[in-house]
Amino acid sequence: MSYKQRIKQLEELHRSLNEQVDALEKNHPHVETQRLVELKKKKLQCRDEIARLTKLQWEEDTQRIGYGDE
Repeated sequence: MSYKQRIKQLEELHRSLNEQVDALEKNHPHVETQRLVELKKKKLQCRDEIARLTKLQWEEDTQRIGYGDE
């Protein structure tokens, strides 16, 4: 699977998690605290992985087209 495909999957997962967090905060702000913490942690992990893969994709793209070869 390419970086771009994986990034797209993670972005979709992040959006889904964000919707779940928003729904919990709106409908059950004090009832499901542990679930909310878990979802927010997953969102942060997704965001970090997206950032990591985006950097790797950028490095691969710049290497392929020869930027940095001075």
